Amino acid sequence: MTVLTPDALPALQRRTVAILSLGQVLGGIAFGSTVSLGALLAADLSGDDALSGLATASVTLGAAAFAIPLARFAARRGRRLSLTAGNLLALIGVFVVITSAALRVFPLLLVGIVMIGMGNAGNLQSRFAATDLAAPKHRGRDLSIVVWSTTIGGVTGPLLLTPGEALGQAVGMPPLTGSYLFALVAQFAALMLYLVALRPDPLLTALKMAATPSRAAALGASVDRPVSARYAIFAVSGSHAVMASVMAMTPIHLSHMAHGHGGAGEMSEEVTLLVGVTIALHVAGMYGLSPVFGILADRWGRVRVVLLGQAVLAASLGTAIIAGEHAAGVMIALILLGLGWSAATVAGAALLTESSTVEMRPRRQGISDSLMSLTAAVGAAGAGVVLTNFGYGGLSAVALVIVVAISVMSPWGRIRESVPA
Repeated sequence: MTVLTPDALPALQRRTVAILSLGQVLGGIAFGSTVSLGALLAADLSGDDALSGLATASVTLGAAAFAIPLARFAARRGRRLSLTAGNLLALIGVFVVITSAALRVFPLLLVGIVMIGMGNAGNLQSRFAATDLAAPKHRGRDLSIVVWSTTIGGVTGPLLLTPGEALGQAVGMPPLTGSYLFALVAQFAALMLYLVALRPDPLLTALKMAATPSRAAALGASVDRPVSARYAIFAVSGSHAVMASVMAMTPIHLSHMAHGHGGAGEMSEEVTLLVGVTIALHVAGMYGLSPVFGILADRWGRVRVVLLGQAVLAASLGTAIIAGEHAAGVMIALILLGLGWSAATVAGAALLTESSTVEMRPRRQGISDSLMSLTAAVGAAGAGVVLTNFGYGGLSAVALVIVVAISVMSPWGRIRESVPA
C-alpha cells in the first residue's frame, strides 16, 4: 500500500467522500422502500397490527447483530470489502422479502428484513468511513455530506411506492412489493461501486498513517477520550431509538386515521400515497439538512449540536401529542423527528470519532452502531403494543423520556471535549 503524505490527503479524502456519497444514494433507495413497506407487509401477512412493529425491529435487529462483526471485518480487511459485504446481504434480503410476500409466510418476511438490516449496517458504516481520513476541523462536514447524500435515495424510495406497485402488477409480483424492483437494481449498483472504486481503502490508509506520529497528527488521532465516547454512543443510540419507534408506527397510525381507527383493512391507493409522502418528508428531514448540522458541529462543538437535536426531537414529540390525529400534524411531527435525529446523529458520530484513536475507532463505531440498532429494535417492537393501548400521543410521550435523559447527561459528553478550531 502506498503511504500518502499529509499534502496528498485532501484530494484522496474528497474522492473517498464522493464515492461514499454515491453509494449512499443507491443504498437509500432500498432502505426507503423497506421503511415504507415493512410495517404494512408485516401487518398484512401476520393479520395483526400489533406485530407490524416487528418489521422495523427486524431491520434494526439485523443491523445490531452485524454491526460489530462488520466493524471487526473492516479493521482487518478495510472499508471496501466490509461495505461490499453489507450490500450483498441486503441484495439477498430483498429477494427473500419478495419471496415471502408471494408465499405469504410471515416468518420468512422477517428473515428477509433482518438481512436487509444487516446490509444497512454497512450503510451506517459509510458515515464513519467518511471520517477515516478527514481533517479534524472538517470531520463533521465530511461525515454530514455522506449522511446528506442518503436524502436522494431515501426520499425517492418511498415516492416509488405507487409507480412500483403498478410495475409490480404488470410483471405479476405480489402486492406491496413492486417498488423492490427498483431496490434490487440500486443495491446491486452500490455493491459494484464499492468493490471497484473505493481504492485505496480509507481505513487501512488511516491505520498505516497512524503508525507514524507526524502523520497521525494530521488525522487528529493521538488523544483517547473514553468518557466523551461513551456519552456519544448513548446520545446516538437514544436518539435513534426515539426516531425508529415513532416512525415505525406512523404508517399504521395513518392507515387507522384513513379508516376511522377501525383497522388497517385493505390498503387503498390513497393510503399508500399518504404513507409514502409522509415517510418521504420524514427522510428528507433526516438527511436534507445534515451538512448544516455538520458545519455547526465543527464550529459550535459536538455536544451543543446534540442538545439542539434533542430540542427538535422534543418539539416533534410535542406536535405528535397535540396534533397527532391530523394528517398535517403527523407530517410536521415526522419532519421535525427527522431533523432532530440528523443533528444528534451527525454531531454524536463526530464526537465519537474524535474521542477515539484510529486504532480504537472501528471497535467503538461497531459498538455504537450495534447499540443504536438494538435499542431501536426494542423500541420499534414495543411501539406496536404502546400504539395499540395508548395511541400515537402516548407513544410520543414515552419517547420523550429518552430525550430528557440524553439532555440531562450531556455534561458527560463535555468532559475532555475541546471545540474544534
